[in-house]
Amino acid sequence: MRIGIYGGTFNPPHLGHMAAARDAARALKLDRLILIPDNTPPHKQLPQNSATAEQRLEMTRILADRLSSRETRFEASDIELRREGRSYSAHTLTQLREQYPQEELWLLMGTDMFLTLHQWYRPDIICKCANIAAFGREKGDEARFSEQKEKMEREYGAKVEIISLPGLVEGSSTQLRQALSEGRGEDLLEQSVYGYILRKGLYGVNKDLTRLSLPELRAASYSMVKAKRLPHIRGTEEEAALLARRWGADEEDARKAAILHDCTKYWTLEEQLQYCEKYGILLDHAERNMLPLLHAKTGAGVARQVYGMPEHICDAIFWHTTGKADMTLLEKILYIADYAEPTRSYDWCARLRELVLEDLDAAVLYGLNVTIRHNQGRHNPIHSRTLEARDFLLRQGVRDVCPLETEFH
Repeated sequence: MRIGIYGGTFNPPHLGHMAAARDAARALKLDRLILIPDNTPPHKQLPQNSATAEQRLEMTRILADRLSSRETRFEASDIELRREGRSYSAHTLTQLREQYPQEELWLLMGTDMFLTLHQWYRPDIICKCANIAAFGREKGDEARFSEQKEKMEREYGAKVEIISLPGLVEGSSTQLRQALSEGRGEDLLEQSVYGYILRKGLYGVNKDLTRLSLPELRAASYSMVKAKRLPHIRGTEEEAALLARRWGADEEDARKAAILHDCTKYWTLEEQLQYCEKYGILLDHAERNMLPLLHAKTGAGVARQVYGMPEHICDAIFWHTTGKADMTLLEKILYIADYAEPTRSYDWCARLRELVLEDLDAAVLYGLNVTIRHNQGRHNPIHSRTLEARDFLLRQGVRDVCPLETEFH
């Protein structure tokens, strides 16, 4: 296995880090790439307006999650944050070599780092534990890199690979932090990393979270979930906006509800229950024991308490998993958008997408029937609110388009 190691303060991790990591992983055909935030870097002091070590690690985890692909698994490591004192690469690589004795390790570094590598603490240990991959960005780098490459090979027995990354800009974190404090710089950050900075108020970014624009709200919400969830959230937003236009609801309200509807999806059961207790969210017995239902309750709480959403938006989020009797227009739209969004590939989705443009209530009833049939087939409990929602629509004389048996196979 080929494992890349990419260290830095990541204060914050930005698009320059992202591009370098992705391109290096591709060039070296890495199976894994480990991003390692420094605890105390040996070559500089962290400025006073820095994020904490834990915050830098969390931002790096977000970036790693956004980078992971079929070819390369990216991950963030706290190996240096757990070790007291200055973060020397020689110590880190020794530890990683012990952890991965048979793997091919590659230490990634930019121009300035590579050209001063011989001045680092114990370059002999560094070169013994890992191969060196240096990023070259400009034509002028080639001659300087060649000279340093020969020096490291001659004096330390290093194996050095020069990776040409034309156009790569290793952005200045110092300049980025300054830009963020002045209300700029978000274009130099991955969207979810910027969302984390927004939520935590880092680097002088002191936005009122109850007055975020739609792009800012997306960034903040996206920073709370895994990358694999984002296509669904984006799809639900676009479907909710389409249905709002079709059925006369407020499109911006529909977008906000969809953006936030899964924001607590990755909270543990303990976190979900703690939040409900903190904010007085009442749960029935079924909800206390069904983790897939709880994110709707806590998501509504976060929408209200953190982002200042009005009650009708919070209610739409609150009921988007179970439904309820006598749903409002926005509640129906979010409930169905969550089912009908484009990334859903179940057989019954095609019928639902056609039906929802003809008859919204019939589509909601269809979605409820799908939920009931699905849980019955798996011998799972069915929430009472879902049964009440179905029965209410049937009493209203809503057209009952039952899911076909073949659609569940």
